[in-house]
Amino acid sequence: MSQRILALFFFSVNKLRSRSSEILFLLVLTFIFSSYYYPMNAEGYYPGDIQDDVNNKFTNVGNIAMTITNYGTIGNGFANFPNQPSCQYPINSGIENIFVGGIWVGGSKSGQIRVTTGAIDVSSANRGEGFEFSNAPGQGILERSSLQNSPNFRPEAVSHQDFVCEFFDTNTVINGTPIVNHVPLGIKVLLESYCYDFNFANNWVILNYKIVNIGYNGDTSPIDSIYVGLWADGVIRNTNITPPGGTSFYNKGADGYDSTLRMWYEYDYNGDPGFTDSYVAFKLLGLDPKPAQENINSRTKYSIWQFRNATGILYLSPTLDQSSQNGGGKFEKLNGYLSVSPLDSLSNPFVPSRNDELRHTPNNRSTLISYGPFYQDNGEKLSLRYLQDTINIVYAVVCAKKTGTDPTTWDSSYQRQNLNISAGWAQSAYDNNYKLPSPPDIPTVKTVLEDKSVTLYWAANAERSIDPISNIQDFEGYRIYRTNPGADLELTADLTEQLKLVGEFDSAYNNISNNTGFNFIKLASPKYFDGDTTPYYYKFDFPNQLNGFQYVYSVTAFDKGDITQNLGSLESSILGNSKRVIVGTPANNEASAEVGVYPNPYYGSAVWDGSGNRKELLRKIYFYNLPSNCEISVWTIAGDLVDKFTHDAATYNGSEIEWFTTYSDGTQKFAGGEHAWDLITTNEQAIASGLYLFTVKDTNSGEVKKGKFVIVK
Repeated sequence: MSQRILALFFFSVNKLRSRSSEILFLLVLTFIFSSYYYPMNAEGYYPGDIQDDVNNKFTNVGNIAMTITNYGTIGNGFANFPNQPSCQYPINSGIENIFVGGIWVGGSKSGQIRVTTGAIDVSSANRGEGFEFSNAPGQGILERSSLQNSPNFRPEAVSHQDFVCEFFDTNTVINGTPIVNHVPLGIKVLLESYCYDFNFANNWVILNYKIVNIGYNGDTSPIDSIYVGLWADGVIRNTNITPPGGTSFYNKGADGYDSTLRMWYEYDYNGDPGFTDSYVAFKLLGLDPKPAQENINSRTKYSIWQFRNATGILYLSPTLDQSSQNGGGKFEKLNGYLSVSPLDSLSNPFVPSRNDELRHTPNNRSTLISYGPFYQDNGEKLSLRYLQDTINIVYAVVCAKKTGTDPTTWDSSYQRQNLNISAGWAQSAYDNNYKLPSPPDIPTVKTVLEDKSVTLYWAANAERSIDPISNIQDFEGYRIYRTNPGADLELTADLTEQLKLVGEFDSAYNNISNNTGFNFIKLASPKYFDGDTTPYYYKFDFPNQLNGFQYVYSVTAFDKGDITQNLGSLESSILGNSKRVIVGTPANNEASAEVGVYPNPYYGSAVWDGSGNRKELLRKIYFYNLPSNCEISVWTIAGDLVDKFTHDAATYNGSEIEWFTTYSDGTQKFAGGEHAWDLITTNEQAIASGLYLFTVKDTNSGEVKKGKFVIVK
C-alpha cells in the first residue's frame, strides 16, 4: 500500500459524517493494521518503502504553511494531523484553511469528453477514485530559493521558496491499486509554487501550472475544448480549539465569489467564533495564451456543490466526466454550472448567481474555479494538437484576517479588505513576472542571554540592499520588536500581531520617518563572536526581562518607499530573523555557584504554564545556575528516585516536554544554565505534593550540588 493510498484512507476517515461511520472506521482500521505492517518514516504516519510520492513538503517561508505534493494535490486532508499543516494561516496558529484541493483538466479527445482530477470528494469506498495524477519513478519535489543565505539557493529560483515538480495522468494503476473510472487525457503537468517572506506578501502562495500534451497509449490525437480548474474543499477552523473530524467540524464554512477579482473565498461562519476570523481564497491570476482582459473574466467560471451530495436538483457532487444528470458531470462543473440559476438563465440573463445564496448559509462544500475554453492569440479556439503543445494557468491561494470587529457571520466588502489587498499583491506579482517591490534584506541578528536580560546584535547587511524594481539602494532604518511575557499562552496568537514595536531608528536629515539617527544603537566598532565571522554593528539591550518566560525578539529593516510607484515604505519580514528565547541564567561552571529551582514553592501552576485540556502536562519548573554539562536527579525525602535527566547547555531547548511542544516551535533558545522539568516522574506519573530533594552532578568536574523544593497542589 503506497503513501498515497494510506493518505487517502486517512482523508476519507477525516471526512466521516456519523457516529456509526466512526465505529465502522475503527473496525476497518483494526482489520487493516492487523493484516499489514507498515514501517513508519520520520513523520510517523506513512510507510517508508515508497519514496516517489512526496506528501510531507509544505511552505514554511512567510506566514502560510500549505502542503504541496508531486501528484496534483494541495493540502493533506489532515492525514498527518497535528504534525503537519494542511494550509495553516497564520503559521503555527493551528488555524487551518483547506482540507484538500487539486487541479482539474478537461477536454475532448478522440470524440470523448475526459476530465482528469487531482482531487475530488469521492466515495470512501474507492479511495483511489478522483486522485488521478501520479509521478514518474524517482521523481520528487525540488525546493529552491532566491535568498542567497538559504541552503536551497539557486540563481534560477523565482521566489523565496519555490517547489518544483511534475506529474502525469497516464497511469491507471498506482502500486497495484486501480484508479477507478479514470480515462487519461494524456497530459503532463509541470507545477511551480512560489512563496514570499515580505510583510505585505507573506500570506499567499502562487501555483503555476503548465499542461503538456504527451499522448496516451499511442493515441496522439488532439485535445480540444480545454478547460482547467482548481478544486478545493475549504475548511476554516482553529484546530487547537476544535480538532478535525466529523460533520460538525466541516459544515461551518460559508462561500462567496468575486467575479471582478476572479476569486472564490470561504470564511468561518460559526465554527470557532473569535478564534479564526479569517478568509481563504483561490484566485485565477492569468494564463498563456493570454486572452483579452474582458475575455479572461467572462471565461472564468465558479462552481460549488455539497460535499458528496447525491440527492436533490442543485449542488450535486459530480461522479462522471460528462453527464446529463441534474448538476452535471465534472466537465459541466468546469463549464461553470450554477453560475446563474439554471431555471432562470434563459429567460433573464441578469438573474443573480445561485451561488450568492451560499454566502450566508454555512455547510460543507466543494468549490471549483475554472477557465475555458482556451483560445489562441488569433481568436481561434485552442487545441493541444501536437505532442509537447503546452498551455499555462496560474492561481494564487490567499489567506487573510477579516478587517474590523463585525460579527463573524457577516461577509462585507469592508471585512474582505485585507483579503482583497493581499489578492492584489498576488496579481501584481504575476503581472510583473513574479517580481515584487522589495524591502531591504532581513538583518542578520545575534542574541545574547544573561540573567534577566537579553541583548540583540545585528549586522549592516540590509543597508546594501537594492530594490529589484527601482534598482535603488533605498535603506532607511531599523525597527525592533518584542512580545510581551505570557503572549505565547494564546493558542490562537498570530506572532506577527504579538510582536510589539519597542524601538525605531532611521537616517537623519532626509525628511523621511523620524530622523532619529543611529547613535543610540550603533557600536563604536563591530563586534565579533567565536565561530562567527559576521561583523555586528548595532546593539539593543532589553534589561529587566522575566526569567522563565518565553519571549520573541525581531529586528527589521525598512526602506524609503517609492513615490514613482505610489508605494509607501516597505519593511522586511518581522518573522525572518525572529528569535524565540527563554530568559534565564547562563551556564555557571564555578564551584561556588549555588544551583536552585524556581518557582519554589510551586503552587499547582505557574503564571507561564498556560491552560489546556491536559493542564497537568503543561506544568514546569526550572533548575537554574546549572553547569554546562550535568546530570540532574530528583528524589523523594525517603530517598526514592523520581526522575533523572542530563543537561547540555550547548543543545538543550526544552523540546522533550509538553509545554514547549504546545507553545513553541522547536527554535527556542535557552540561556544555557537552565533546564525545565515537567513534574512527571520517570514512570510517566505526575508527582504529588510534598518536599523533594535534587542533586546536580557536574559531568566535567564530578562535583555534586544539592537542593530542595516544595510542590503544593
